[in-house]
Amino acid sequence: MEPIFIDGTNRTPFVSMDPSGKFRISGRSIHENSSKFFDPIINWVKTYLKNPPETTVFDIELEYFNSDTSRYILDILRLLMEKQVNNKLIINWYYEEGDYDLLERGQYYESILNTKFNFIEFQ
Repeated sequence: MEPIFIDGTNRTPFVSMDPSGKFRISGRSIHENSSKFFDPIINWVKTYLKNPPETTVFDIELEYFNSDTSRYILDILRLLMEKQVNNKLIINWYYEEGDYDLLERGQYYESILNTKFNFIEFQ
């Protein structure tokens, strides 16, 4: 299985997903066509979950994202939660110091997924 690596732009996030279990999404995500961007990522995650490593670490460091992106991030997290029954999933939610809206979005995901996030504030 090949890793995914997508360079970020001013409208699309940086994405790195490695079969070793290291995932990262960062930057801005304000797509006009979110499905075109995220559907291949969702499909990759589904394939990844057929034989995942013992631990998956997902670093989420989005400075801004729209409602479409929010739905896709939640879809990815739900997939990981459902399939990681016997494996460990670590979700690191990064937010800029003072950006309480982004922190609250992560806390909302944490509550509806009923799992623990690591909230990491940076300057």
